[in-house]
Amino acid sequence: MLGNYFYNKSISKTVIAFGTLFNNIQIKHSDEGGNVLSVIKVPIAYGPIQKFLARLEQNLDGERKINITLPRMSFEMVSIDYDSSRKSSTIQAFKSSKAVDGTSYKKVFTPVPYNLGFELNIISKIQDDILQIIEQILPYFQPAFNVSVIMIPEIGEVKDIPIVLNRIGFRDDYDNDFTSRRSIIYTLNFTAKTYMFSEIPQNNSGLIKKVQVDYSTDAIINSKREVRYTVTPKALEDYNEDNIIDSTDDSLIEFGDDFGFNSIIEDFVDFKTYSTSQGDDVDS
Repeated sequence: MLGNYFYNKSISKTVIAFGTLFNNIQIKHSDEGGNVLSVIKVPIAYGPIQKFLARLEQNLDGERKINITLPRMSFEMVSIDYDSSRKSSTIQAFKSSKAVDGTSYKKVFTPVPYNLGFELNIISKIQDDILQIIEQILPYFQPAFNVSVIMIPEIGEVKDIPIVLNRIGFRDDYDNDFTSRRSIIYTLNFTAKTYMFSEIPQNNSGLIKKVQVDYSTDAIINSKREVRYTVTPKALEDYNEDNIIDSTDDSLIEFGDDFGFNSIIEDFVDFKTYSTSQGDDVDS
């Protein structure tokens, strides 16, 4: 069963979406009169905080003028956990929201919910700098912020991924040693509620344009039907441009169009047929 290669990049896209949230944060330095002296865009990179702390503690040599500039941010994925609270039926499936060839669509199984844990670390040597960064982040998380991610572009599947702020911690490494470099570190823990998609099937399925239900008053299997209820889409636009909206336009309805319903009730006992037409707009 396992072993068919597929790679939807669900984890990779979630990691990129998370990092993109914080890639345009700036800080400003002003004089006593409030005049802006400099504007600094805070760099962000993927990696553990220990990597950047090691760079800070390295001794300067003749080849490198500086070891690392502050402030800066780093983030990394620290956990992957199954989320049972968002579990749905394992056999449930849905049609792709994007037509493959205009008439056929892929049938995809419901994705599996997983939570990705992230750590965002902010490093600075000045308290005011790090407070400027924090105040540009916290107001957006109450405690979640939704990010739309194109999970499976070939079928047009877009998911809103809630990113939840769980906890904020900080520490100051300054220990009254004037020869040491001070570093203030804030650590923000997040949870991204993402989805894992299984293999996208190669075979396509057609769009359902007719629903038929047969009713019987007898509980016996294969009993004769007494009433048949049939529903088909009703066009609300003149698709063939003949200035008439009729049944020929019904057959030209495509996925994503607005349409109404044609309803037919057939009574096989009294041999009567009732036809109704509902013109309410319905987005498929």
